[in-house]
Amino acid sequence: MNTIQSLNSATGENWAIYNGDCVEVAKQLPSESIDFSVYSPPFANLYTYSDSVADMGNCANDDEFFEQYNFLIREKFRLTKPGRLSCVHCMDLPSTKNMHGYIGRRDFSGRIIKAHEDAGWIFHCRVTVWKDPVVEMQRTKAMGLLHKTIKKDSSKSRMGNPDYLLVFVKPGTNLEPITHTPEEFPVDQWQQWASPVWMDIKQTNVLNGRDARTDKDEKHICPLQLDFIHRCLIMWSNKGDVVFSPFTGIGSEGFQAIKYGRKFIGTELKESYFKQAVLFMDKAVTEKGDLFQ
Repeated sequence: MNTIQSLNSATGENWAIYNGDCVEVAKQLPSESIDFSVYSPPFANLYTYSDSVADMGNCANDDEFFEQYNFLIREKFRLTKPGRLSCVHCMDLPSTKNMHGYIGRRDFSGRIIKAHEDAGWIFHCRVTVWKDPVVEMQRTKAMGLLHKTIKKDSSKSRMGNPDYLLVFVKPGTNLEPITHTPEEFPVDQWQQWASPVWMDIKQTNVLNGRDARTDKDEKHICPLQLDFIHRCLIMWSNKGDVVFSPFTGIGSEGFQAIKYGRKFIGTELKESYFKQAVLFMDKAVTEKGDLFQ
């Protein structure tokens, strides 16, 4: 890993994070060296994280985003071992009158699925992750979620916007099966996790990213929920597996990977996020605990 070219890098016990463009770093990693990946990509141009031209969040529209994202999807396919999986967190995106000519939703999750299938991935499954519509209404003030809208003209009312977990598998035989004993993965837990809708992901259970914010965070920082990452890791990776996140952010995926006995490789373009991620990785090493604590 020491030969990887990037803006900066940091390593520790079973982890390495590279401060640089995720595609350029991924190109330097060995083929079939990754057991599992989990991450949340930029949601096209919905949020702005930095002013870098290499930032996929700095795109004019969805087409421009996927033109860039496709490079990563293909590299991720090359890096992943046959029969192993990649988890992508996303949501469908709001459209606006000014930018898109209409008020509604864009099928962002559908485009992610198609982009992966075009690159050779098999669409494995989808999970809907419930989010409180009242919290969404309070945060966004979306007309479709306001109670006054249903009284005035309910044709303009809509449901809240959930998150999605999209899971993809690379074709081929998995030579290292992911196994669990009944004691560590009881049947009632499986029945809960096998649900196509996860109702119990705590939206506030995230790493604190305030110290990583800068004046160039034009919209906001949104670390992935630790519950979400933990569930994916336990379901689809073994202890000792190499976990990859091309959008490491402040280190949520790496924090959970190390805490639960995996190895981690991450990339992060924004320097302040990279530095915060390194701090969280050091903390994770000291907090390794029981698999299901």
